[in-house]
Amino acid sequence: MSRKNRESGGLVFSTEFGKMCTGCGEAVDRCCCKDNETIDAGDGVVRVSRETKGRKGKGVTLITGVPLAAKELKDLAKKLKQKCGVGGAIKDRVIEIQGDHRDLMVEELKKHGWTVKKSGG
Repeated sequence: MSRKNRESGGLVFSTEFGKMCTGCGEAVDRCCCKDNETIDAGDGVVRVSRETKGRKGKGVTLITGVPLAAKELKDLAKKLKQKCGVGGAIKDRVIEIQGDHRDLMVEELKKHGWTVKKSGG
């Protein structure tokens, strides 16, 4: 698919390949756009905070600023969730761990050699 077609909308669905990526024009299962995401270094500090907003009073531990690519971030989140024995998710490069596990998360992230700070209340 040419650059002109992608900019003007391009192919969205194909009966042969299914849903198409608007970025590279490939089938979604063969898309390479997500793999090439640039990692925003930010200020180089990994922040660990607790939030209850919008969760009906249930607290979650938020981890932001982790300088890893999407695949490594997913693997890290899995290890952290297993360490705490709880569930969680990744949303917009923010790892959410169910419950208040700030102290444990700070220690685990320091083992990776990052500068880690507890933020928020």
